[in-house]
Amino acid sequence: MSNALKNITFSAILGLGAAFAAAAPGYALDKVTYGTNWLAQAEHGGFYQAVADGTYAKHGLDVKIVQGGPNAANSALLIAGKIDFYMGGPQEELSAVEQGIPILDVAAIFQKDPQVLLAHPDAGVEKFEDLAKLSTIFMGKDGYLTYFEWMKANYKGFKDEQYKPYTFNPAPFLADKQSAQQGYLTSEPYEIQKQTGWEPKVFLLADNGYSPYSTMITTSRAMIDSKSDVVQRFVDASIEGWYNYLYGDNSKANALIKTDNPEMTDGQIAYSIAKMKEYGIVESGDALDKGIGCMTDAHYKKFYDEMVGIKVVKSDTDYTKAFTTKFVCKSTGMALKK
Repeated sequence: MSNALKNITFSAILGLGAAFAAAAPGYALDKVTYGTNWLAQAEHGGFYQAVADGTYAKHGLDVKIVQGGPNAANSALLIAGKIDFYMGGPQEELSAVEQGIPILDVAAIFQKDPQVLLAHPDAGVEKFEDLAKLSTIFMGKDGYLTYFEWMKANYKGFKDEQYKPYTFNPAPFLADKQSAQQGYLTSEPYEIQKQTGWEPKVFLLADNGYSPYSTMITTSRAMIDSKSDVVQRFVDASIEGWYNYLYGDNSKANALIKTDNPEMTDGQIAYSIAKMKEYGIVESGDALDKGIGCMTDAHYKKFYDEMVGIKVVKSDTDYTKAFTTKFVCKSTGMALKK
């Protein structure tokens, strides 16, 4: 046998071995942990899908999803190197840059932040700027310090006197027609309608100019430098998971979600998926032609400029250290869309 033929044969064997390792669950899979930002829900569905249908295993990964929640500290675990990936957000990563913490975003699963403001249907609030006419807006402290500052800077009439703390109890909002309340597009409107029988007016901040990505895949600089291949495979498999969750059979993923979070219901899951599709939370902007998870410098800089404008981020912060686009925008998984 010639040396050339031997080399070809040896390369073929190596290729078959690599393919087998990636395709066969339990065969030398790389163990990976991904920490979410809250309890299991449809908004995490693509990650659970990739566990449930074997997509992670196909990519040579053994993935454990670590739930977030009121007592979790998954962002701290990422910084400490106790988990590999975290469901971060651009504001967190920009803050990390300012503190010299080497973590960064490698994919943006949500092109739009699902943050909304809700109003009563008969309060005369027809468009976003009408919210300025209301006497009260119930918000969490983080919202008051970020998007409400952005609202005051970009729309007339919003003022600090409107702010009242939101305690994740809708009762004060429900009792006051001249109030608005913060919420998540995929959850609070459903719960309010379920409790009251009426549907609140929903105003998505992202559709009114507020531009952060959301539901990120965030990791450490050390992970990228030492295990770039693992990062790429985790990003690719997660993206495929999201296409399969939105457009395929997601029953096994939903079963896993309900196992991790027994309070989650089929009705809430169905509502969340429908709203993610209706509003283009996962698929809009660059993701439409470059695939789920896509991030661009232009989009990230737009949000950075917004945060600098309201003095949440310092003007000399190097925003480019908060993310990298090397792992996304490759049309990965788009053929799975049905």
